[in-house]
Amino acid sequence: MAKFGNRSELRLEQVHPALVEVLRDAIEIIDFTIICGHRNKSDQNEAYATNASHVKWPNSMHNTLPSLAVDIGPWPLDWRDTLAFARVYGVIEACAFQRDIALIWGGDWNGNGGSRDQTFMDIGHIEVVNIG
Repeated sequence: MAKFGNRSELRLEQVHPALVEVLRDAIEIIDFTIICGHRNKSDQNEAYATNASHVKWPNSMHNTLPSLAVDIGPWPLDWRDTLAFARVYGVIEACAFQRDIALIWGGDWNGNGGSRDQTFMDIGHIEVVNIG
């Protein structure tokens, strides 16, 4: 069974507890890492400037405290393996459903089940829409 490493655990400290529970459920099924949780003003604006985000501070779900968004990646991390990102998100989405939590994935912002219509692809991004 996989478990989060020390860096992932540190990044989860400022993430909403309900989202953390979902992620802990998922790590028991599939191995992945937490790349980012909360972003402060400087980090968010840097993410925007480098095209890693499409919004400036304070308009990202990463900017709430606790954070309502995380960036994840399959482990081992390979940014080119988009199928692995989708697979991890599928497990996380199923775990969220079990807890009555609705999510948005950066690979399908409008939630229509397809990624070809996305103008900003952020396959590692997951955010909370509704908590039970």
